[in-house]
Amino acid sequence: MAKSPRAWQRMLSGRRLDLLDPTPVDIEIEDIAHGLAFVARWNGQTFGDYAYSVAEHSLLVETLFTRLCPKATAAERLTALLHDAPEYVIGDMISPVKAAVGPGYGALDDRLTAAVHIRFGLPAVTPPKLKKQIKKADRISAWMEATQIAGFTRTEADKFFGAPDLDLIADLSIVLRAPVEVRSDFTSRHADLMRDML
Repeated sequence: MAKSPRAWQRMLSGRRLDLLDPTPVDIEIEDIAHGLAFVARWNGQTFGDYAYSVAEHSLLVETLFTRLCPKATAAERLTALLHDAPEYVIGDMISPVKAAVGPGYGALDDRLTAAVHIRFGLPAVTPPKLKKQIKKADRISAWMEATQIAGFTRTEADKFFGAPDLDLIADLSIVLRAPVEVRSDFTSRHADLMRDML
């Protein structure tokens, strides 16, 4: 009888996260922050001495979401910060790769998201209205990344991500930083939002 393949990953915290059946008890923010700080967006195809990490992107999305929705609760802002949390174990796939992988990727992402959300006191499934608002912030972030560090012209970025309100982002710029610095900021922001939820 064939041995089934290993479907769990050992985390630096010592947790063993089962990717096919993740449980909230095996989720630690330090593992998420560390993983996301070392996962490159844009398949690493960005200018600069450091990769632009998913952790840095997540911090920007939470900032943009808060600007778009200034009355958002701490829980909603935390949901925005954690919107790409599953990528700490499954990596960041660009959209064409996700399309090629098919529906299995989405199901895996949904299971991991639910476990992460439950671990931090959020609804397992993000309400549709909130998901749409976070997606808007995500697309603005993608536009900024595309034009500032990924070599896209504004015309190209407008076509793929939609033209943002330039006043909303006028004072924001992307600065590439060392993973350990981004990891620290991500963990701190998570702690602030968790405290605000109490």
